[in-house]
Amino acid sequence: MPPNTPAPPDAATQPAHLLVVDDDEEIARLLARYFGAHGFRVSSVGDGAQMRRLLAAEAVDIVMLDLGLPGEDGLALTRYLHEHWHGPVIIVTGRGETVDRVVGLELGADDYVAKPFDLRELLARVRSVLRRAGERAPAANAPAAAAQPPRHAFEGYLLDARSHTLHGPDGGDVPLTTGEFALLRVFVEHAGQVLTRDQLMSRLHGRDAGPFDRSIDVQIGRLRRKIETDPAQPKIIKSIRGAGYLFAPQVRPA
Repeated sequence: MPPNTPAPPDAATQPAHLLVVDDDEEIARLLARYFGAHGFRVSSVGDGAQMRRLLAAEAVDIVMLDLGLPGEDGLALTRYLHEHWHGPVIIVTGRGETVDRVVGLELGADDYVAKPFDLRELLARVRSVLRRAGERAPAANAPAAAAQPPRHAFEGYLLDARSHTLHGPDGGDVPLTTGEFALLRVFVEHAGQVLTRDQLMSRLHGRDAGPFDRSIDVQIGRLRRKIETDPAQPKIIKSIRGAGYLFAPQVRPA
């Protein structure tokens, strides 16, 4: 397996590997203690160069990334991870401005948490992102049918939950982040239903959207740019004024 692709661990034999990228040693130690006590293997690095070396040398399941890093801005590293690593990323930073949140999500982060954070909420978010990141290897004695998540076809696309891939009408892969794939899967599994922002947040993150939380809108905008012929006039994911979003195509099992 190439070094820039995270290898899903066998949940029965090894813990999820969390990489903390933060130059604040006190915060890094706090996260290592807390997540280690909750069954994670935790590694910590202080800058982008160390992050790249560790990712090339070890299998990592999720990256927790600060934005205010020395030498290389965390947003640039978010872009790098999206383009070269493809695993889930949670930005955890003191930069809580809306523009940073929107840019971070646009660049491919799966979630964004502002400091100071509540450790229990952060743990819940990490677990939620990992659940969306892909099925852990099924038990060796699990029935074959139960280990096969569904595949859905719509508008020439094929969404394959087994491999967490989306194939386009031309047969090629459509690159999606973990969050984009999870969002598309929710839409596909609720085709023809109007879903509110709170319903989408609940299914993806286990919480309601706050009054100023537009992360779902940002992800939908990214997703539209990848699957709509004209993202400005969407035909697949439609906005329903005052209600939410509607996945319009007919969906069939494949």
